[in-house]
Amino acid sequence: MAAVKSVWAIDIGNNSLKALRLRQAGENIEVIGLDYIEYPKILSVESITDEERNQIIRNSLGTFAKRNDLSKDPIAISVPGQTSFARFIKLPPVELKRVPEIVKFEAVQQIPFDINEVEWDWQLMPKKDSPDIEVGIFAIKNEIVGKYLENFSAENIRISVVQMAPIAMYNYAAFDRKDLDDADKNAIVLLDMGADNTNLVVCTKTSVWQRCIPIGGNNFTKIIAEVFKLGFEKAEKLKRGAPVSKYARQIFQAMKPVLTDVGTEVQRSLGYYSSSHKNTAFSKILLFGGGLKLQGLNKYIQQTTQIPAVRPDAFEKLVPAQNISSAKLHENICDFAITYGLGLQALNTAKIQSNLLPAKIARNMMWSQKSKFFIVAALILLAASILALLRTNIDLKAYTSTDAENKRKDTANILQMAKDTTNSLNEQQTRAAEYQKIIEKYTDNFKYRDIIPLLNETIFKTMPNAKNNTAQAELYEAYAKGDFEKIKQIPRNQRKQVFITSMSIDYANSLAAAQFEIGRPQRFSRDRGAGIGRGESELSASPATTGAGSSEQQDSKGFIVIIEGYTPYEKIGELMDPAGAGDDKQKWGVITRMLNLNQLFDVNSPFELFQKNKIEHFKFETGLVDLQDQQMPQGIGVNQTKTRVTLDESAASDSRKSTRTYSTRGQDADLVASEVVLVDPLTKEEISRTFDLDEKGRKKYDTFGQPLYIERDRWFRIKAKFIWKDTRGQQGQAPTGM
Repeated sequence: MAAVKSVWAIDIGNNSLKALRLRQAGENIEVIGLDYIEYPKILSVESITDEERNQIIRNSLGTFAKRNDLSKDPIAISVPGQTSFARFIKLPPVELKRVPEIVKFEAVQQIPFDINEVEWDWQLMPKKDSPDIEVGIFAIKNEIVGKYLENFSAENIRISVVQMAPIAMYNYAAFDRKDLDDADKNAIVLLDMGADNTNLVVCTKTSVWQRCIPIGGNNFTKIIAEVFKLGFEKAEKLKRGAPVSKYARQIFQAMKPVLTDVGTEVQRSLGYYSSSHKNTAFSKILLFGGGLKLQGLNKYIQQTTQIPAVRPDAFEKLVPAQNISSAKLHENICDFAITYGLGLQALNTAKIQSNLLPAKIARNMMWSQKSKFFIVAALILLAASILALLRTNIDLKAYTSTDAENKRKDTANILQMAKDTTNSLNEQQTRAAEYQKIIEKYTDNFKYRDIIPLLNETIFKTMPNAKNNTAQAELYEAYAKGDFEKIKQIPRNQRKQVFITSMSIDYANSLAAAQFEIGRPQRFSRDRGAGIGRGESELSASPATTGAGSSEQQDSKGFIVIIEGYTPYEKIGELMDPAGAGDDKQKWGVITRMLNLNQLFDVNSPFELFQKNKIEHFKFETGLVDLQDQQMPQGIGVNQTKTRVTLDESAASDSRKSTRTYSTRGQDADLVASEVVLVDPLTKEEISRTFDLDEKGRKKYDTFGQPLYIERDRWFRIKAKFIWKDTRGQQGQAPTGM
């Protein structure tokens, strides 16, 4: 179907006419027109006649047509779920080209009316990794859809799409909601309560299930009218003002039987669905329609079903244009779910594209739209024929003239020159292969010079950053700007950061035989090791130590990488390689990303982690940042002496002899006047393990008499091997351009 620039979606309800004009805006849908026309009377009142009902609808459509230009855009409308038919069936395994034939046979069997008395359509409902062929069959009786279209025809409004209201709501959910997963394990429930009926729609990413509950807003009005002995209109007014009425308690008490019926029907419907979809759980219930605006109804449904029930206050991907009042859109947001779904279908972006518009009307619309093009095409053809005849006569006269003869001679001379030039070009091209060999000889030296920087960049991208950890994007932005006060607002042990102090990269012809002790690592300078992305590593170029070879299936060429650094994050295991992260990239750690380089960058990475599960090929070491730890990497933090308590002059004199002052007698043995600690070179925060002191500067002890410490940052050392995929199956040493 051809793309459209903008569309109108219209929902004719019992209380009002709702309409949206929509257009595509990148991944979002933009509202460029909005109308909401409330009727002077509720159409479902028993005292109103069919003639009065139709007249009110036509008057509203007339008002709508005068306010808005409907001449250029396709128009989509909805029909109530209780007047239409939807059935989802699984077909036997057949070729796709036979599906239409089988669907037609199934439609005759499934639709509970004569197939000639209905308008019907169907659509494939594919599921990922499922061999079954599932289709949805949708139908409505000709006389019902005809009555709906009569009101539009009376106001000269041409309709392009007719869709069931529940299916339109599903189209909205499938496009707009982010809480539907591809595995269909989570489902959301849409409840749209109108005046007479309530549409219940269960939505997953690939399927929809619906039921029409014969309870609506009028049921509340009728029971209020019965209890308080009022007319319908006065009871409706009393119902709408119930939250601020002095009789609020009596009103809600009167409505309680209907509330109970609604909760029971919803619970019964969801129970039936769960019995046939045991692997699907309900995540929430979204409430739409005027009937569900009653205060307390969402709480009652939530208590009955034990499922969170909320009224949406916005749509995720529906944004208003500058000329559209955001307040007006959000004021009636619960009434626009159907129109939103209709608009998506008219824009060809909806999940279900079935159309119940009668075929005769569709053909008339198509021919009326194309007739003007036929007329224009005929006029163009006639004009082209006349111009061609005139051009032929002019060209004939020009060909026989003297000037034309001279031009033909000049043309012959030019063609001969072109032939000679072509022969000369062919002669030079035969020498191109010789020159190409000379060029390749000199350029091969630079063939692989970008590989080491590319591996550098790949490793840096596995570290925590704004893309890998969107929850702390502001933290990384603050580091980029040098805003250290903003950084300190986040507790240090909660900052998902990695500071690299050194990194070495060495090439090896045999990763299986290469050892990690490959020479002295080239380290970052201390001022450049403060954060990922704040400097570049200096790489060693010494060859890797090799030993006995291994089988071709287990061996590859690649790089030996040793990374050293530290992190303030207290759960370093979660930061590096968390358990149970699965496919959720936001939960991945540094090592998890190294294992999934292709998924991390959405391209085929030239590198691949080599045998992570074998200790001789992958090692991860960690410990507390502590000046006493001999295993801790070099280059972590800056040494600084911290004064813990102020001593008198004699004590101060003694304290100069040692950074940690101890006395041999009494409590002074526990006194720590000052300590040498490691501090963050940027934020100046302490990062090393220190004594836990009381307010007088004395050490604290546990119940076993052991001193207590304050533990801060953790150091780490990653030793890994990375396969260089481009060298698989090749022989020889590293390219000269490395």
